[in-house]
Amino acid sequence: MSRFLNDRLASLEAYTPGEQPQDKAYIKLNTNESPFPPSKSVLSAVNRAAAKRLRLYCDPECKVLTNSLAKLYGVESKNIFLSNGSDDILNFAFMAYGDMGAIFPDITYGFYKVFAELHGVNTEIIPLCDDFSIDSDAFMGKNKLIVIANPNAPTGMALALDTIEEIVKSNPDGVVLIDEAYVDFGGESCVNLTKKYDNLLCVGTFSKSRSMAGARLGFAVASDALISDLEKIKYSTNPYNINTLTQLAGAAAVRDNDYYMNNCQKIIKNREYTVNELEKLGFTVLPSSANFVFAKSDKISGKELYLKLKEKGVLIRHFEKDRIKDFNRITIGSAKEMRIFIQKTKEILGEF
Repeated sequence: MSRFLNDRLASLEAYTPGEQPQDKAYIKLNTNESPFPPSKSVLSAVNRAAAKRLRLYCDPECKVLTNSLAKLYGVESKNIFLSNGSDDILNFAFMAYGDMGAIFPDITYGFYKVFAELHGVNTEIIPLCDDFSIDSDAFMGKNKLIVIANPNAPTGMALALDTIEEIVKSNPDGVVLIDEAYVDFGGESCVNLTKKYDNLLCVGTFSKSRSMAGARLGFAVASDALISDLEKIKYSTNPYNINTLTQLAGAAAVRDNDYYMNNCQKIIKNREYTVNELEKLGFTVLPSSANFVFAKSDKISGKELYLKLKEKGVLIRHFEKDRIKDFNRITIGSAKEMRIFIQKTKEILGEF
């Protein structure tokens, strides 16, 4: 780094994205991408004619996409915020609501800690319970910025909707952000609760269930006052933050929502197969409501399994944090991909 970077940022521990290796073709089960392509309408929307419009600025209000999402989720357009990936919303939330401090679990999406450090937000980090579930009681009555991924990552475990509501009710003077990146794979969305509580910020993404990780599109549903806050920051930083092609693709994806929800059911089925096969092999697998599972084996360390699978052309995600270093996060791909993953895992365990 240069000698000009300010001291606070120089010490920042940046987020580490999942591997995207280019050395050979892998079965990628490490970054929770969808195994299914975007819908036909999305492919049609991103066409030559649309590309010719790239010489013009995109619509900063994203009117068509905003209206489509509002209709899908049964809210008004003023209750929808769109962003360049849901990470933008997380960043804005720490910037806007972190003055009183923030609270989140110790094992969760790594960007929460990064954003807190980036904006100088004092944090209270709550350890997960012994079974890796979120200790919901520890989030009651804090009146800080509360950030919870539901389902959580990397564990895949989810809180019930009534538990989320209790957390929101008990923190009337703090914003409660529920990160629902994986909710379409078996969790319960809190979108409808945003009509009841003005301090609830429900965040979603097109990266997982809607097969658009490369398009970078996220959204939030909240009271019009919270949405106004996010808009203020957007228009003070980068008002044209969602490009024309992504807006077109997003609106087409909303129109084809049934296609994506059907794909989610296929992933749930593939998840069930994967869990059953791993448990037959003696793995401990946490209960998952996401498009991944979190698993460990007593026969091989998490890092060794990760490395040996990589040698065999299968990528999974390993974390070095002490409490979870024996686990790996395994994205649920297609039925064929999961059969190959299980077969390669059997081969590795057979070596022991």
